[in-house]
Amino acid sequence: MLKACTSVAVTANIRRTLLFGAVRNVSTSSTLPAAAVQPNDQQKPNRSFVMNLFSGKLQTSELFPYPEVLNEEQREYVQAFIDPTVKFYQEVNDAARNDATASVEKAVVDALWEQGFLGPFIPTEYGGLGLSNSQSVRLSEISGSYDLGMCIYAGAHQTIGTKGILMYGTKEQKEKYLPQLSTGRVFGAFALTEPGTGSDAASVKTKAVLSPCGKYYILNGAKLWCSGGGIADIFTTFAQTEIVDPRTGEKKSKMSAFIVERQFDGVSTGPPEEKMGIKCSVTTEVLFDDAKVPVENLLGEPGNGFKIAVNILNSGRFGLGAMLSGTMKTCVEKATDHVTNRVQFKRKLIEFENVQEKLAMMATYHYVAQSVTYMVAGNMDRGSVDFHLEAAVSKVFCTEAAWYVCDEAIQLLGGNGFMKSSGLERFLRDMRIFRIFEGANDVLRMFIALTGIQKAGNDLRGLQKALKNPLGNLGVVFAEGTKRAGRSVGIGGTDLSPFVASELRNAAKQCAESMDAFSQTIESLLVKHGKAIVDRQFQLARVADSAIDIYTMAAVLSRASRSSRKGLSSAGHELLMAQIWCQEASARVQRNINRIHSGTYKEHYQKLAQVARNVSERRGLPHTNPLEID
Repeated sequence: MLKACTSVAVTANIRRTLLFGAVRNVSTSSTLPAAAVQPNDQQKPNRSFVMNLFSGKLQTSELFPYPEVLNEEQREYVQAFIDPTVKFYQEVNDAARNDATASVEKAVVDALWEQGFLGPFIPTEYGGLGLSNSQSVRLSEISGSYDLGMCIYAGAHQTIGTKGILMYGTKEQKEKYLPQLSTGRVFGAFALTEPGTGSDAASVKTKAVLSPCGKYYILNGAKLWCSGGGIADIFTTFAQTEIVDPRTGEKKSKMSAFIVERQFDGVSTGPPEEKMGIKCSVTTEVLFDDAKVPVENLLGEPGNGFKIAVNILNSGRFGLGAMLSGTMKTCVEKATDHVTNRVQFKRKLIEFENVQEKLAMMATYHYVAQSVTYMVAGNMDRGSVDFHLEAAVSKVFCTEAAWYVCDEAIQLLGGNGFMKSSGLERFLRDMRIFRIFEGANDVLRMFIALTGIQKAGNDLRGLQKALKNPLGNLGVVFAEGTKRAGRSVGIGGTDLSPFVASELRNAAKQCAESMDAFSQTIESLLVKHGKAIVDRQFQLARVADSAIDIYTMAAVLSRASRSSRKGLSSAGHELLMAQIWCQEASARVQRNINRIHSGTYKEHYQKLAQVARNVSERRGLPHTNPLEID
C-alpha cells in the first residue's frame, strides 16, 4: 500500500507557483527580515508544527511555551514609539482625506520621515531603528487600527521595498541604498507582477541582457500593480537572465533580481491605478525600455531571483495579520460601543443572545489572529527558518478573519455601519485586497496542502526503505507500526495535556483528536492518489482549511495557557475564548475530513466541476430566465 505514495512530488511549475503564491498588487508587512527561508532544507530536522502535522508528528518546539522574545530593554524601546504612533494617526494623518483624494499630503509624508516611521526595520548602523519582528508587529497593529491605506503607503517602502537589499545586498549595496531608504527621504518598492504573470511568478517575461561591454544589464519589460510605484525611486525587480551551467556549459533562462533606480535611462512609471481601496497607496505600472542597470546592481547571485522573491514575501507575509489585528480591534470597539448603548424593543442590543454570539465570536477571531501573528513573529525572532507554512496560515486566516469581523461589525451597527462616517466601509474596501496580494489565499491554500503532503510522502518513503531491511531498522519500523496500531484502536494518540493549563485539557483533547484524524487522512490520500493528489484540489482545499484550524487551535491553547500560568488579569477571558475556538475549529476539521472521504461529496465536487465547465463554455450563465421559454 505504501508504494503508491512514495513518489509524491509537485511538478516544477506548480511547485514554483505554490511556493510563491500570487503577488499581484504586492503590499507589505511590518517585519525585520529573518534568515532566508529554506523550505526544502533536508540537512536539519524541520521544526515547523504545521509541516510535521501532515506526518502525524507532534513538533512543539515552536509552539509551546508561547514565545516571549523581548527583554525589558526591548519592551521599553518599542514602547517609546507607541505614543508617537498613536499621536501621528490621531492628530496628523487623516484617513478619510487620504481615501477621498487617493493621495497623502506632503506635510503627512514629512511627519513620517521626521518621526522615523519610514526606516524602522533597517538596522541602526544604516540610520534605521532596527526593530525586531515582534516589535514591528506591535506598531503595525496600531497603524492598522486607524488607516490600512497608510499602512500600505508606508509599508510597501518599509519592508518589501527594502527587504531584498537587507537580506541579499552586498556590503556596498547596503551602504549605498539603506541610508537613503531609512533617512534620506527616498522611497523603495517591489516590482514583480507582470501583465501575463500573477501566481506563476517564475514565468516573468521581463528580460535582462548583459551588454557587450559587460558593464550593464539591459532590461526590457513591464511590471504591473507596483505598490508605491508612483513615489518610489528605488525598485527591487526581477527579470529573466541567461545563465550558463558551469558543469555542462548548457545555457538556461533563470530569473535574477536587480536594484533599479528611477533615474536610470529607460525607467518610467505609468499613471496611478484607480482601486477599490487602499487608495492613497500609489499603485502603478513600472516600465523598462532598454533600461541600463549597472552589473553591480545585481541583487544576490545570478539566476537566484525566484528564491529571493520567495524569501522576501515568506519572511514578511505574516505581518499583514498584524495590521489587520489592529483593524479588528477597532471594529470590535465600534460594535461594542453601539450594542452597549443602542436600545431597541426597550432592551439594549447587548441583551439579545444573537448579538452576544456575534460580539463574542468577533472578539475570539481577533484573539486567534493576534495569537498566531505574535507566535510567528516571536519564532522568527528566535531564529526560526521553518516558519513558511505558519506564515502562510497566518496570512490566510487573519485576512479572512478581518473580513468576517468587519462585516459583522457593520451588521451590528446596521444603517450606521453602512455610512462613511463610521469608517467601517473604508476598512472593508481597504482590507479586500489583503486576501489577494502577498499570495492569493486560494493559491496559499494549495501551497499549504501540497507542501505538507510532499513532506508526508517523503516520510512514508523513508518508512518504505526501512521495511526493505526491517532488521536493520527495527526502531523506525516498530515506532511507526505501534503508532498506526494504536490509532486504529483509539489509543496512543496525540496528547497535548502536558503543555496546557488544566482548564484547557478538554480543548486540548479536541485539538489532539483533530490532529490524529488529520494525519490519518493525509496518509489515506497519499495511498489512494499518489502523484495525482496535485489535481485533487477540492480535497486539497479541505486539507488546507483543516491544517489552518488545527494550527490556530494550538496557538490559542499555547497563549491562553501562558496567560493562566502567569496569572494575567485577562486569563479567565482568554481561557474562555480558547475553549470556544477549539470547539468551533475542531467541529470544522471533522466536517472537512468527512467531506474529503465522503463518496457523496465526491459526486458533489464532480457536479460543481461540470457546472463550472458549462458556465465557461457559455462565457456566462447557461440557465434561462424564468420568464423565457427555451
